[in-house]
Amino acid sequence: MKIAMIGTGYVGLVSGVCFSDFGHKVVCVDKDPRKIEMLERGEVPIYEPGLDVLMHKNVEAGRLSFTLDLKTAIDGADAVFIAVGTPTRRGDGHADLTYVMAAAEEIAKAATGYMVVVTKSTVPVGTNRKVKEVISAAVPGLDFDVASNPEFLREGAAIDDFMKPDRVVVGVESDRAKQVMADIYRPLYLRDFPIVTTDLESAEMIKYAANAFLATKITFINEIAALCEKVGADVKSVSKGMGMDGRIGNKFLHAGPGYGGSCFPKDTMALARIGQEHAAPISIVETVIKVNEDVKRRMIDKLADLCDGGFNGQTVAVLGVTFKPNTDDMRDAPSLTIVPALVGGGAKVRVVDPQGRREGEHLLPGVTWEEDPYAAAKGADLLVILTEWNEFRALDLSRLAGSMAQAKLADLRNIYAASDAAAAGFTAYESIGRVGLTS
Repeated sequence: MKIAMIGTGYVGLVSGVCFSDFGHKVVCVDKDPRKIEMLERGEVPIYEPGLDVLMHKNVEAGRLSFTLDLKTAIDGADAVFIAVGTPTRRGDGHADLTYVMAAAEEIAKAATGYMVVVTKSTVPVGTNRKVKEVISAAVPGLDFDVASNPEFLREGAAIDDFMKPDRVVVGVESDRAKQVMADIYRPLYLRDFPIVTTDLESAEMIKYAANAFLATKITFINEIAALCEKVGADVKSVSKGMGMDGRIGNKFLHAGPGYGGSCFPKDTMALARIGQEHAAPISIVETVIKVNEDVKRRMIDKLADLCDGGFNGQTVAVLGVTFKPNTDDMRDAPSLTIVPALVGGGAKVRVVDPQGRREGEHLLPGVTWEEDPYAAAKGADLLVILTEWNEFRALDLSRLAGSMAQAKLADLRNIYAASDAAAAGFTAYESIGRVGLTS
């Protein structure tokens, strides 16, 4: 089948590359000439493990190409996927659908025959019907269908998620569209991966409800962690005991400095606004949003306590600034709240991140970038683990402690134990939801 993918951001590029690996002919379209030039040179503009190899493979096989010309891309296409950005709209928390609707209108004007217009972007309930209206208004009488096909990709594991999904969700209104989508995902169907086919509104809601629930799990365990610190319990043991219950599961029960990224902050806010506008407020989600911000501020207080109440004159080494490991994405990362607080408080901040520097240099002004944790920690008063990259899981704690002006460690991802920190020579150690070590 021929597929056109509108947008070569994270979702569009990963989806386009993976569809081409299914054997489909895929043309990826973008308005940014620099991005298309990069892709045509074989360069991947985002960091996603394995994506470059898979992209090169399918370009060489003739199944994958990139263009600025939307009309050429959709000519003869069986399906056109809209995978453009839906950022949070300033002022009201809604998802901004400007790019989605603009893409829909351009698709209509360039169309030459029947196609299924598929919304891959995360959009509020009712958006696909609006897409249908926009296309019909732009070109009355055009033969087309719309479909909703939300993505469930985890950054850092996106290829595996696409190729081995928990489920594929497809919202359609006609048998013709249903068959097109079935043909596109046939390789997954043949391997018995679940395909959930439903109506447009339900498909749209599944995406928001799933992300909101996961964000709620994260926020819940972070509140439990705060309570554990007060009563002397260990949140890692609590999480393990909870997660063994099959009704709960162990995923997303890891205490930390709050969620971030491209999905959870944006989607929880959009879902809350949808509920408010339909007079069906989702109080749990509204609370999750508030508590997640409170968690980040609590981390700042925890670090201040380790610095005797303030950051002025302190040298702080921060390990990890991306919102999670195995990505270069810093959207709504806890570091964007915590690091500026350190700098604003008068600290000299040194930062190490395997992939975060490209985005971080303009998002985190006033910091010094170092190549490795040991260089960052030398002469520092406090070492903070903020993102749990594998590179930070087996550090020589004795070497770090021995090189610091004050051997203090804030392990905000619970990678190490207080006993390990003490044995290595740290005089103060704090983590999340566990008993710490104070000098």
